[in-house]
Amino acid sequence: MATDTVPSGAQPLTGVRVIELGSMYAAPTAGRMLRDFGADVVKVEDPTAGDFARQWQPSHNGTAIGFARLNSGKRSVGIDLRTPRGRDVVTRLIDEADVLIENFRPGRLEDWGMGYAALSARNPRLVMTRVSGFGQTGPYRTRPGFGTVAETASGYAFLNGWPDTPPTAPPFGFADSIAGISAAFGTAMALYRRELSGHGSEVDVALYEPLMFILGDAVLNYTSSGTIMQRHGNSSGAASPRGIYQASDGGWLSIAGSNQAIAMRLFDAMGMPELKTDERYATNTARMANNEALQEIVRGWVGSRPRDEILAVLDEYEVVSAAVNDASDIARDPHFLQRTLVDLAGSALGPALMPGPVLHVSDCPRPVYDGVPTVGEHTGDVLAGELGLPAAELTALAADGVIGVIGPTNNGAPGNAAAPATADTAGNPGTAGSAGTAGTAAASGTSDTVPETGAA
Repeated sequence: MATDTVPSGAQPLTGVRVIELGSMYAAPTAGRMLRDFGADVVKVEDPTAGDFARQWQPSHNGTAIGFARLNSGKRSVGIDLRTPRGRDVVTRLIDEADVLIENFRPGRLEDWGMGYAALSARNPRLVMTRVSGFGQTGPYRTRPGFGTVAETASGYAFLNGWPDTPPTAPPFGFADSIAGISAAFGTAMALYRRELSGHGSEVDVALYEPLMFILGDAVLNYTSSGTIMQRHGNSSGAASPRGIYQASDGGWLSIAGSNQAIAMRLFDAMGMPELKTDERYATNTARMANNEALQEIVRGWVGSRPRDEILAVLDEYEVVSAAVNDASDIARDPHFLQRTLVDLAGSALGPALMPGPVLHVSDCPRPVYDGVPTVGEHTGDVLAGELGLPAAELTALAADGVIGVIGPTNNGAPGNAAAPATADTAGNPGTAGSAGTAGTAAASGTSDTVPETGAA
C-alpha cells in the first residue's frame, strides 16, 4: 500500500502500487502517466504472447516503438487470467495494491469474480480505474471499442478534414491517448478522495467521452441553435485568421490569430497596417465573414519569403506561430531537448529519445526510464519476492501454464510456460474492441478474455 508521507523531493506517487490489466493503448497510457510520477506499475500480461502492442509496427531491434513508449519502466508479470488459478494469483496482487487499471469489455471481470464490488470487499481502499469503449453503463456498454470507434462516435472524424473530403480519423491513437490521460487524472482524484474518506472508488472512463468533451461546442451549438458544425480544413470555426501556410522555400508554418490583439499584430508584421481599419478585417466577426479572402492575403505573404525569415518576423511582432515540425526537427530542437525529451536507456532500441511526462511538478525529479520489460520479466520478483509465493508453487504454476517466467535468471524470455489453453478464446464477444481472434489474457484486445480498448 502507499506510504503515509512522501519525502520532500520525491515524486508525488512514490509508494503507490498499481496493477495494470491493460493492453494496447488507453489503459497502458494511464499506467505510463502514473509511473511517470513515481507509482510502481506491475503490468500483467499473457505469459506467452504478452500485450498485443508488442507486435505493433514500427519496430526496431525487435521492440515495438509504441509498446516501448507506453510501457518503459513498468514491471511485467506473465499470468494467464483465463485460468482460475491465474485469476487467484492476480486477485492476491490486487489485495496489496492501491490502484487497478483495466480495459476489459464491461462485464468480463464481473464474470470472473473480479468486479469492483468483489475486489473492494477484499481491499476497501482500492481505486479501480476502468477504461472501455462506451463506459460501464448505458445501452452501448457491451459494445467493443477501439480509439477509431471513439473518434467517429464522438463527432471528431466528422469535423476533421476539408469540406470536400470524407470525414478523417487521425493516424495515431488520439482518442486512446486522451482517454488514458483522463484515466490517470481520475485515478489521482480518487487517490486524493481516499485520503479524505478512507475508502477507494471506481473510476469509469469511456474512450469517446474525453474527446466528446473537447468537441462539446458542436453539440451545444446544435442543441441551442440547430446548426450542425462542418469541416473547414485548417481554418478555425471560432476565430480568423488561423491556418497552416507554405513559405517560398517549401517549409510550412502555423499562424493563430485567435484573438484581436494578435490579429492586429499579424497585420503589422505583414506590413499591412491598413487591414486593421478595413471593415472586412477590423473585428473577428468581420474576419470570419471574410475568412477566405483574408486567408488568401496571409497565404500570399507567407509564400513570398522563406520559412525561417517569416518566423523571425512573426516572433519580432509576437504573433503566435510555429514551424510545422517532423520528428527530426523535434529531436534536435534545443527547447524540446532541455524540457521535454527523455532518454530511453537500457532498451533494445539503443540510444533513443521519447517524450517525457506531460506536465512538470515543482520539487519533483524527472523519472528515469530504465528499459522496456520483456514478457514476464519480473514474474519471479513480484510473485515470490513480494507476494510470498513459495518456489514449489511457482514451479507448479509455471508447469501448468498459469504463469510464465519464474525469475530474472530466465532473462525475461517468455519460454518456460506451457502454451495457454485455446478453448473459449476465439470468436467470442471481445472486451472493448474487435472480436474473433484467439485471445490471451491482458494481451491483444480481441477476445472475450482480453482487454480491447485503446488501439486506434
